[in-house]
Amino acid sequence: MLIGIDASRTVTRQRTGTEAYAVYLVQAFLSLTAGGEHHLRLYFNQSPPADLFPELPHVERCIIPMARLWTQVRLARELSQREPDLFFTPAHVIPFTYRGCSVATVHDLGFHYFPKAHTRSQLAYLKLSTRINGRSSSRLIADSQATKADLVRFYNIAPAKVDVIYPGIDPSLAPVTDAAIIEAAQRKHGIDTPYLLYISTLQPRKNLVRLVKAFAASDLPHQLVLAGKLGWNSRSIIDEIKRLDTRHRERVLMPGFIKEEDKAALISGAEALLYPSLYEGFGFPLLEGQACGTPVLASNTSSLPEIAGEGALLVDPQSSTELIEGMQRIVADTVLRRKLVKNGLVNVQKFTWQKAAAGALRTLEQAVLM
Repeated sequence: MLIGIDASRTVTRQRTGTEAYAVYLVQAFLSLTAGGEHHLRLYFNQSPPADLFPELPHVERCIIPMARLWTQVRLARELSQREPDLFFTPAHVIPFTYRGCSVATVHDLGFHYFPKAHTRSQLAYLKLSTRINGRSSSRLIADSQATKADLVRFYNIAPAKVDVIYPGIDPSLAPVTDAAIIEAAQRKHGIDTPYLLYISTLQPRKNLVRLVKAFAASDLPHQLVLAGKLGWNSRSIIDEIKRLDTRHRERVLMPGFIKEEDKAALISGAEALLYPSLYEGFGFPLLEGQACGTPVLASNTSSLPEIAGEGALLVDPQSSTELIEGMQRIVADTVLRRKLVKNGLVNVQKFTWQKAAAGALRTLEQAVLM
């Protein structure tokens, strides 16, 4: 079978969850299908770095540059001219004109819960493309049971059409025990110890305004590190930090996007990883904290309890009291900390890219047989 894969997201420089998903899943696909009966055609909107994917006899690279409207114009034309047996996208968008066998991945439907996080045109496109692709694709992959439930709820997708396949996490993430490496990463980003770490895009649905207020009210002697690139309406978060009194404001740090080479050290050096998001279709940072042996505090909503297992202290993200008490407890309760670390290291073993790729390949094979 010739499988065409949209690999355009793999060449993004600053990877967030969706881009990381594309990179690691495609890498696992290449390994899984080597020497087998399947051939892969990877579609790129620009030349990929030489070291991103190995040159393999069963893999074809199709580089079709275009600055804008790449999916709906350039990729659509390529698929119509040389149609694969099946088209797979690690994101939810399939060219509207494509009528061949296809499988799409839906990561989350957060735009239904937070419509104001998008412009009117963006929101309309997200709803339209998800509706069209959800119905026209042969099968769908969802990151979690929570996302599958949302697909059924908002788009009336038949549950039997959706396969829940958990993503993996960066296989290089592990507890960093070398104090010198941790201290070097902390110095590089201006981080003082002890600190509580949030690491993801900075945007309102991540609940950071409430987190900043709760941190100040907790009166912990820590630094709060909000690491990640600025997202939609991050101004509200910055304004909330500015409203803090001087003593608390000076202990909130925004070091920006953290490169992959520093991530494990900074997570390992944190007193706790905080992920109080209001809605997540999956939640990679939670698992990254578990993989690095760091106690995790997370929300008890959407997919996060499903993903966290017994390896996180779960709180109501809309309760400032629970956030305050949760931060205080996760810092002070050594028995709880040991339990969370132990359970987290066990839980994270369920999420590997090898398992994700094997599950996705089964879905693709089933789609062709329909």
